[in-house]
Amino acid sequence: MEDRSKLILKTIISEHIKTGAPVGSEILVEKYKLNISPATVRNEMSELEDNGYIRQPHTSAGRVPTPKAYHYFVENLKVKKLSAKEELFILEAMGEKKEIDLKKTAKLLAHLSNSAVFWAFYKNNLFYTGISNLLQQPEFTQNNLIFQTGAIIDRLDEIMDEIFDSVKFTPDIVIGEENPFGNFFSTIICKYRLESNVGVFGLLGPMRMDYEKNSALVNFINTKLK
Repeated sequence: MEDRSKLILKTIISEHIKTGAPVGSEILVEKYKLNISPATVRNEMSELEDNGYIRQPHTSAGRVPTPKAYHYFVENLKVKKLSAKEELFILEAMGEKKEIDLKKTAKLLAHLSNSAVFWAFYKNNLFYTGISNLLQQPEFTQNNLIFQTGAIIDRLDEIMDEIFDSVKFTPDIVIGEENPFGNFFSTIICKYRLESNVGVFGLLGPMRMDYEKNSALVNFINTKLK
């Protein structure tokens, strides 16, 4: 991919992550001060669409990223560093790392990530929080997605039992059709070993979740679960 196409694709993804709205060429040029004309941006966007990185919702002139685009974005991800205040909040919540402390951590993680959080302290012992964060996202205002999301939540414990053994001990980002929770979600999931216990925790959000911030959160917590 040419540098200009990479820049435009990254900018489309960044804008869509922030707003949840389709992105047009004028917005890219004006808001991000791109030193290229709207016509050039439209040509590049047409090529990105032909190559499967963006698509045009039938109700809008703008474009939205596809799972292929998010895969590309994640492969080239630069993980943000958390602020000192965020790290302190997390460490305070984790406390002695007992189950009650990790439930507090899950609730804080849901707040900081604006995502749903699931936490299996061991197999068949699942806690989840932040479901309202999912349902308030623009993607989930459609009736069919509300129904599908509710069905997934009802099956969270079953899904976790199915995937528990195969989850990696390093944070893993799972997007779209690869996602065991549903092809309209992205998940950042990680297994950990705490003393003699093995658990799994992760974030569940729309495909346009803030991967940079959320990866930083999961990475930081994972390093402290020792």
